[in-house]
Amino acid sequence: MTKGAETAPLHYTLYKINMKILFIGDIVGSPGRNAVKELVPKLKQERAIDLVIANAENSSGGTGLTPKTAEELFASGCDCLTTGDHIWKLKEVFKIIDHPYILRPLNLAPNIPGKGYCVIKKNNFKVALINLQGRVFMSPIECPFRAVREIIPIIQKETNIILVDIHAEATSEKVAMGHFLDGLVSAVVGTHTHIQTADEKILPKGTAYISELGMCGPYDSVIGQEKSRI
Repeated sequence: MTKGAETAPLHYTLYKINMKILFIGDIVGSPGRNAVKELVPKLKQERAIDLVIANAENSSGGTGLTPKTAEELFASGCDCLTTGDHIWKLKEVFKIIDHPYILRPLNLAPNIPGKGYCVIKKNNFKVALINLQGRVFMSPIECPFRAVREIIPIIQKETNIILVDIHAEATSEKVAMGHFLDGLVSAVVGTHTHIQTADEKILPKGTAYISELGMCGPYDSVIGQEKSRI
């Protein structure tokens, strides 16, 4: 990083587009995948949804991602899959980690396989998606704030439509990221804790925000897991 780049002001123009995006929180196991398979095609048709993004780090047996489950989710209508701290739980993920529309957190060490953002072309629009992971109450990782700040100017050369999945434990860290990116990206959404929050809003500078999307998984469970295991 060049000297002063971390503190140099970023400039961004938010503008309205006619595009509907469905962003699905953590898909948990086969119940979550079955729900996606049954409902996403219907929702895309009924509501004219243009782009479907889903967090898939728990889609295989409740934790991790495999080629088979990724293929199933893409076939069900998902356009891009984000992940988080559970991405490495199953070794099979290394077979698909370089897929153009499967992301791992951006703020991992530079030598880690995979990528932390992608640009999707849909209906004459280019939409960038960034995957971040928090650090509070989670395993040590590079700073998500610094990582996203460094990548935004690069992405802006291609598109100004930028979505961010911040996969984090602490609501405070997600809220801080929302304000940090307000006016710089189109939306910041939180994943990881599986319980949807009721703080959806448009921040002062125009960025859409919610602390937690919740999960797509079994209702009669403990955040998607068998009650008897708790």
